Formats: sequence, structure tokens, C-alpha cells
Amino acid sequence: MKILISACLLGMPVRYDGQSKGVVSHWLQGLGAEGRLLPFCPEVAGGLPTPRPPAERQGEHVITQGGKDVTTEFLRGAQLALALCRQEGIRLALLKEGSPSCGSGRIYNGQFTGVSMAGEGCTTALLRRHGIDVFSEDQLAQLAERLRQLQSAG
Repeated sequence: MKILISACLLGMPVRYDGQSKGVVSHWLQGLGAEGRLLPFCPEVAGGLPTPRPPAERQGEHVITQGGKDVTTEFLRGAQLALALCRQEGIRLALLKEGSPSCGSGRIYNGQFTGVSMAGEGCTTALLRRHGIDVFSEDQLAQLAERLRQLQSAG
């Protein structure tokens, strides 16, 4: 069983600032060695460059710090993530917390002040609507448990 994972969590420099947010985990390394992690960046897949201006959700829209509406690119990336999950039979995703695409429990408040609030990114919301369980990098134990449950259910 494969897991969709934010490419930045695997050390790929795809974040808005051209950096990564690699997670150190022997369990994830093992899954990667088995070919079970499928890296994906919805923002890049949706057509945004790296680096790119920071963006935050403002209601149903995603706006850059400079005021440009990039909702279309974010939604395109979310749709491509869902298509990939369907194609690969993926039922679990590990996505970057806080991201306007990938946040699963919190996102930034849309005012570019560094303040976060409860919420979901565009990709997380779409995946969850289609029955894919989404976890953040802070929830590796919960993800591992859900993976075990799915594997034992066959």
C-alpha cells in the first residue's frame, strides 16, 4: 500500500521559499526504501514555480502576499493529487502541516502575520472529501496505526 507524501517532507526543495522540510524518521525511510512513498507537491503540479511568493487561504481563495489570486493553480494541484491517488489506489496521505495546500489541522490565517488557525489546505480538503485519510508530519504514529489497520483488513 502506497502513501502520498508532500515532496518537501522527503527533502525536495519545492516549498514556496525554495527549501524543504525533510522529516527524519526511520519508519518513513523504510517505507521509502520499499517504494511505498509517492512524493507530490500540489503547488508545483498546479503550475506554480519554485521559489514563489508566499500564499495563504482567504476563505475559498488562495492569495499571495502581493495580492495575486492563485486559487486556480492550488485547485489544479489538488485535482492532480486526487487523480494520482485514484490511479495508484492510495488511501493515505502524509502532507505538510500549515500549508495552504497540505495543512490538515491548521493553516495560516490569511493575513501574512505568521498566525495559524484551525483549517485545511485545498488538497487535504479534496482528498478527505474523497475518502483519503490525511495526516501531518506530527502524526506519524497515527498514520502508522491507520496503515496497519488497512493492511490487516486486507
